[in-house]
Amino acid sequence: MESPFSSPVEAVLQREAGLPGLLTPLADLDRVYELERIVGFVRDLGCQRVALQFPDQLLGDAGAVAARLEETTGSKMFILGDTAYGSCCVDVLGAEQAGAQALVHFGTACLSPPARPLPVTFILGQRSVALELCAKAFEVQNPDPTVPMVLLSEPACAHALEALAMLLHPKYQDLIVSSPALPLPSESPSPEPKPLECFGRHFPLAPGRCLEEYGAFYVGGSKASPNSDLDPDLSRLLLGWAPGQPFFSCCPDTGQTQDEGVRAGRLRARRRYLVERARDARVVGLLAGTLGVARHCEALAHFRNLTRAAGKRSYVLALGRPTPAKLANFPEMDVFVLLACPLGALAPQPSGSFFRPVLTPCELEAACNPAWPPPGLAPYLTHYADLLPGSPFHVPLPPPESELWDAPDVSLISGELRPPLACRPLNDPGCSALTPRPQLELAESSPAASFLSFRSWQGLELRLGQTPVTEAVSGRRGIAIAYEDEGSS
Repeated sequence: MESPFSSPVEAVLQREAGLPGLLTPLADLDRVYELERIVGFVRDLGCQRVALQFPDQLLGDAGAVAARLEETTGSKMFILGDTAYGSCCVDVLGAEQAGAQALVHFGTACLSPPARPLPVTFILGQRSVALELCAKAFEVQNPDPTVPMVLLSEPACAHALEALAMLLHPKYQDLIVSSPALPLPSESPSPEPKPLECFGRHFPLAPGRCLEEYGAFYVGGSKASPNSDLDPDLSRLLLGWAPGQPFFSCCPDTGQTQDEGVRAGRLRARRRYLVERARDARVVGLLAGTLGVARHCEALAHFRNLTRAAGKRSYVLALGRPTPAKLANFPEMDVFVLLACPLGALAPQPSGSFFRPVLTPCELEAACNPAWPPPGLAPYLTHYADLLPGSPFHVPLPPPESELWDAPDVSLISGELRPPLACRPLNDPGCSALTPRPQLELAESSPAASFLSFRSWQGLELRLGQTPVTEAVSGRRGIAIAYEDEGSS
């Protein structure tokens, strides 16, 4: 039975599941996955049970890597391949279920601090980089050697940045190299002075210099295409980089470069549009997009208080990875806000697939907090931890008597005048009724209850004592898309 809303039933039942083939030759496993460094990590900790977390595209090598490590270290290896949320986050919950004493993370990582203390090492990969082609591309895009520039890369190309800088330093003196902000062991002394940490990277800035003075040259990605989906890591950099500074991307294989200024402006315009959608929204769905990143519970409480203070309703939804089919079950939501790691919040979404927009936490903060953003690059942040108390970008809500709550505002989407934000005290529980009862008169109704009242079907009615008792009979057989008594029409 064909349907425009789902796949044929026979295709689902006949589908065969299988693991991808081996991606890397056995002779290259030690180099690609840095097995010698993993062996040293396991032996230094004396771990007997270790979890190996692989993304989906590397699962073909997981068995061979685990077997090689078990043979070398004598420790038991557990493969974590099906993460509940993003594969870039450390799956501490899966490691705890396996009783692992340490975890090795393979592939792209957001480098967010885990919610629970667990020894972790990251294997970012070592993608080949054509240094000569990238150096020539850098010189073409930056003819002035006095302009300050910083070298960036995707995680798998970070190993080649120092070699690329050696080719450029004789001509370019004001050039710095970023490096992944890998967590240091607790017993390791922190270097002094501590370099600037931003966008999951370290920037060795000279005293008195700031990152807003530098242009960027990014090594990573595939063949430049203006229509291709941006990698979440590159999207985070484009959003957070100073708008007035140049930003170029370079393919590490071909040396082909592209000016990312247009795409960066498009991303910022999209963010301003989503802020307007959040300001128009009355009901907000808070999607729990991670359980393994630190301070996720504190972030949920913060945004619940934020929406309540702005006079909006919020509902917390724990759905795993958000998909259009899952979110379509909640049509009463005006917008959704994904509380995930910086890369998970910016994961590419198919255009037009979600019936309601999915926002990042900073867009909700800009819509509900009239005192936000502070000066600087705060409007282009991506991680919820930057909005919580203790962060330099945290801005508390203004008091209820502040004039900021009464500032007039016009929707740039509908053109209508928005009512002023009604600051509600954070200890006000509000109305918890879902739908009015026939015998009671409800003084205040929530937006979700108002949405439910206009539905043609509002749920089963309680007809206690009014329905005659009958014997149980056989019901319909099959699934909702094709019951057995419906035929093939």
